[in-house]
Amino acid sequence: MSSKAIREYDAKLLLAYWLQRAPAPNPNFTPSPSSTLKFPAPRVAQILWDPATDSITPDTLLPSWVSTTKLVAKPDQLIKRRGKAGLLALNKDWQDAKQWIQDRAGKPQRVESVTGTLSSFIVEPFLPHPSDSEYYICITSARHADTLLFTTSGGVDVGDVDAKALKLDIPVLGPFPTRADLQKTLLREVPAHKKEVLTDFLVRLYSVYVDLHFAYLEINPLVVLDDGSIHYLDMAAKLDQTAESICGPKWAVARDLTVYETSLAATTTGSKVTADRGPPMAWPAPFGRDLTKEEAYIQKLDASTGASLKLTVLNPTGRVWTMVAGGGASVVYSDAIAAAGFAHELANYGEYSGAPSEGQTFEYAKTILDLLTRPPPRPDGKVLIIGGGIANFTNVAATFKGIIRALTSYKAQLIAHKAKIYVRRGGPNWQEGLKAMRLLGESLGVPIRVFGPDTHITEIVPLALGLKSTTSATAPISVPATAPGSPKISPATPEPGASDVGTIHASGERTQPNDVVVRFDSLSEKGARPAYRPFDEDTRSFVYGLQPRAIQGMLDFDYSCKRARPSVAAMIYPFGGHHIQKFYWGTRETLLPVYTSLEEAVKKHPDVDVVVNFASSRSVYSSTMECLGYESIKAIALIAEGVPERQAREILWKAKEKGVLIIGPATVGGIKPGCFRIGNSGGMMDNIIASKLYRAGSVGYVSKSGGMSNELNNILSLVTNGTYEGIAIGGDRYPGSTFIDHLLRYEADPACKMLVLLGEVGGVEEYRVIEAVKSGQIKKPIVAWAIGTCASMFATEVQFGHAGSMANSDSETADAKNKAMREAGFIVPTTFEELPQALKDTYESLVREGVIAPVKEVEPPVIPMDYKWAQELGLIRKPAAFISTISDERGQELLYAGMRISDVFREDIGLGGVVSLLWFKRRLPPWATKFIEMVLMLTADHGPAVSGAMNTIVATRAGKDLISSLASGLLTIGSRFGGALDEAASMFSGARDMGLTPREFVDNSRKANKLISGIGHKIKSVNNPDLRVELVKEYVRKNFPSHSLLDYALAVEKVTTSKKDTLILNVDGCIAVCFVDLLRDSGAFTPEEADEYIKIGTLNGLFVLGRSIGFIGHHLDQKRLRAPLYRHPADDIFINIADLSQPRVLGKMQ
Repeated sequence: MSSKAIREYDAKLLLAYWLQRAPAPNPNFTPSPSSTLKFPAPRVAQILWDPATDSITPDTLLPSWVSTTKLVAKPDQLIKRRGKAGLLALNKDWQDAKQWIQDRAGKPQRVESVTGTLSSFIVEPFLPHPSDSEYYICITSARHADTLLFTTSGGVDVGDVDAKALKLDIPVLGPFPTRADLQKTLLREVPAHKKEVLTDFLVRLYSVYVDLHFAYLEINPLVVLDDGSIHYLDMAAKLDQTAESICGPKWAVARDLTVYETSLAATTTGSKVTADRGPPMAWPAPFGRDLTKEEAYIQKLDASTGASLKLTVLNPTGRVWTMVAGGGASVVYSDAIAAAGFAHELANYGEYSGAPSEGQTFEYAKTILDLLTRPPPRPDGKVLIIGGGIANFTNVAATFKGIIRALTSYKAQLIAHKAKIYVRRGGPNWQEGLKAMRLLGESLGVPIRVFGPDTHITEIVPLALGLKSTTSATAPISVPATAPGSPKISPATPEPGASDVGTIHASGERTQPNDVVVRFDSLSEKGARPAYRPFDEDTRSFVYGLQPRAIQGMLDFDYSCKRARPSVAAMIYPFGGHHIQKFYWGTRETLLPVYTSLEEAVKKHPDVDVVVNFASSRSVYSSTMECLGYESIKAIALIAEGVPERQAREILWKAKEKGVLIIGPATVGGIKPGCFRIGNSGGMMDNIIASKLYRAGSVGYVSKSGGMSNELNNILSLVTNGTYEGIAIGGDRYPGSTFIDHLLRYEADPACKMLVLLGEVGGVEEYRVIEAVKSGQIKKPIVAWAIGTCASMFATEVQFGHAGSMANSDSETADAKNKAMREAGFIVPTTFEELPQALKDTYESLVREGVIAPVKEVEPPVIPMDYKWAQELGLIRKPAAFISTISDERGQELLYAGMRISDVFREDIGLGGVVSLLWFKRRLPPWATKFIEMVLMLTADHGPAVSGAMNTIVATRAGKDLISSLASGLLTIGSRFGGALDEAASMFSGARDMGLTPREFVDNSRKANKLISGIGHKIKSVNNPDLRVELVKEYVRKNFPSHSLLDYALAVEKVTTSKKDTLILNVDGCIAVCFVDLLRDSGAFTPEEADEYIKIGTLNGLFVLGRSIGFIGHHLDQKRLRAPLYRHPADDIFINIADLSQPRVLGKMQ
């Protein structure tokens, strides 16, 4: 969400630090250099109650002034009117204030109708002052301006501020007031000797408000003393949480207590390291809504993902639990449950959206199931509603996998609680998802009923609650089409004929046989579209950002609409070079350019007038402002969520100034059936076809929710002739365009016959539509509903899925809006469930009146399914090009030969254990894995003179990187260097298997003029043994269950050393024969497997793995020494070039 309340403690710290530092938002508000303003001292301390120890913050962590000053103590938990609730201690010394806090900390406290636990307190110096020094100041933000409210009578008796306060509007991008305007408007009743001081304070206060992205700031009372000092006693504030990427460091530094009192530095030196100087901003829950452990966990999960995960526990012992996909859909389901009379049994509110991964969905579902099954079972059982709208791009089957995993793991608990599960979903891959849910119901032992998009979104609610449906018993049936035909088209490029092959075109390209790339010629320019119709069948757009999936969806929609050419002209991606990307156009392909700058794209495509901006919340402001600099751009869709509100307001007013239509931010976009699709609007192509969006209908709608837009498309296709145009304006507080902007367009468009408005709780934009209907601006029939009627039934404040869906006054409630719309002449059903019937009745009346004339249905062309998607749906199969049996990273956790990576560390199997899993696909006993590690240590290096190390060193000194230098060394490993392990293992094991005695083995090798691999050393001998060999022998004799081949090799050594004392069993031979003993005698391998591992190079693999450690060491050593290029000395090379007088062999010319 965006606007969130913060503690008074944090608000005062922000002002204490930034009041002197924040830059002026405009030269008119530059602080006076001769100001006598005395900045308030940053004297505020926070006292927290720790539930684990039932104690409050110790004195050692508090600033020193606390113990020497008379104090004010009060709770700091977003509680209004604390004085009237007896929650204010005045003029206390620290011991008395401390006792006052201890008496209340951790105790339940009732404030008006809400009860909560007191856990956070604030203390600050007590300030005696005359009552006439108290003022009131508040800064609020609205769509058009920031407003300063000021009155000279502050304090507990401030009264009705809206009625008595003086107000000064500061327009978002309009004329900025001067200091004189501020004094004249707000301070005209302030004594002259305080006016300049107050002016300077208000100027600086507003500077902080703007720079730190406040959304609300109230100080009451603001005390201004005769000496020019200013003190803010009580404060309430909200920050725009979406601006954390911009202001996070500024918020954090103000919360660093060492800035204000260095004595606190010693107490914080061991604290956790944070991203910025100071702790990040804390976002407290509303009073009476202390976050449960589960809510805090989901909040943390939500913060770590690009998806949206929300959970609010309303009634832990409630019977009805929900797990709903989509912000708008989650509100609709809560409304339906409350309307059925089960608000008291609704256990939770929450939603998941934005394509969460299987793992994230699993964690979310597991948390809800844990809460559902935690209380004692109820005789009437529990109900779990897994609902959702028709998704635009979320893979339903993938998210259901996580839910299915969670349901399976809670099988016994769900059975014990007599749980019944009802599922309704639509969107990409919904068939597979619902099929998996249905199959789960057959094996889980828990009743699961499954419904698809042909069932109304909330139709499962009365079924789940055991009620009779208030709507029709049968599912609505699609009415015959009465839509106008699809727009006339020009044929696309035909398949090349035989006579065309080889033709060189003006572009320089040559037509090839079997050419499948479609090329579109520029069409002649048409007249400008009317303002009420920003999109038609010729609309062309840029897509800002690399979004191939969305673009392919737009092109598939274009093809289904029989458009003459694609609606996407090009992509803009500043982070890559110019290139071309290929997309499907029906069964063939087309090419789209990718530009690095908007300037170049606009020059090359002057016909483009729409931008679909997929830039992130951090860059959408700059990219959109750039778009607004080009007169050819007439409409921009902002997809990003989390756009800071101040930036969103600047965008919308700049766009208004330029006459540009803005859709969003936080939107999926919109759709003009038969003409143009914004991004992922309308979902997958199966939903596009099912909802008849390939041709125009007669109903224009506007909503906030993207998912609910799909529901409207679906409903309209079933009960009317379909959608004429549909826009999702986005769920933020300040969308670029509002309900009235689009409804007035539909009113002016003669092709649109009927209007639909889907509003929601929060905001006042519906009232602008009401005024338009009352004044006669809108005359066409308008069916409307505001979702969020359940909000008034909740005991505590609940933030719904959209940032703007929270009522700040009675008029902003959904009930008040529905009542006002009904009274103004809108067609408003009694509940959302009755909306389809209201739409059907209104549509049929228009048909009877002849306003809508039936037209023959148009069959859309078939869009081939993408190979990848068809494979995911299980419609096709393809043989795998590769087979891997040792690891798998596709699931929630990386697997090594079936062992989870977390278990690898939990069981501490070590490097040898990892090698055993990845090389042998099994767990070897600890003595075997320890031997593998021993081999790696022994073979890690053998000095710089051996060929592999020397090659590595030479390559490094030639300036090569680590990989190249390592490869240079590894390439020397073979039969002459390092590769003796395999050969030694083969020779020794082969001789023993043939029954040769050690002497016969030696004699046969001598007769064959063949050296025995693993025997012999340049330096070491019987009397000067290789300690590496001794270590191996000692370990094997002590730990191996059998070492028969080692014994055989040592017997061979006795024969060879009798001839020459350096013909000892060397380290390669010793390792080789011991490893054969491991393979044959560990019990983990069959004889055939043991022999196969010897043959396929396993032992040499150990040498390569071990010696790589040494080679990397030599590379790093040479780099560290900055060794120069190596040139071998010429006197160490014998050069023998044949004399020129010797005869040469000459080739003969034929």
